[in-house]
Amino acid sequence: MHTPSLPAAAPRSARGKPVLAKVANLALPIALAALVGGTAYAGADTTFNPALTMFTDFLEGSGGKIITVLSLAGGLIALASGRFALGQVAVPVGVGIGVGTGVPIVTSVVTAVI
Repeated sequence: MHTPSLPAAAPRSARGKPVLAKVANLALPIALAALVGGTAYAGADTTFNPALTMFTDFLEGSGGKIITVLSLAGGLIALASGRFALGQVAVPVGVGIGVGTGVPIVTSVVTAVI
């Protein structure tokens, strides 16, 4: 007597998912990205240059001075309240230093990285 044999099953991975399905799940997005995606160059886009220039000029000019003066005024008001803390003096100084020198440093670092 002859027992009929079943057709061979597709190879399966350890989790039971067919190997071909796993390969397709990886290869399909990569193939689509290669076909559809264009070349992107960092730093080549100038969409936000006007806004960046305006914001940088504001912080390096009168806007930075206004922020520093307001921070200093807040520190003086806190000192007038009667409780002295080092932060009431250090924060306005830090804000002034950050606004005065921080913007060019951050701009040059971002430009160098991009």
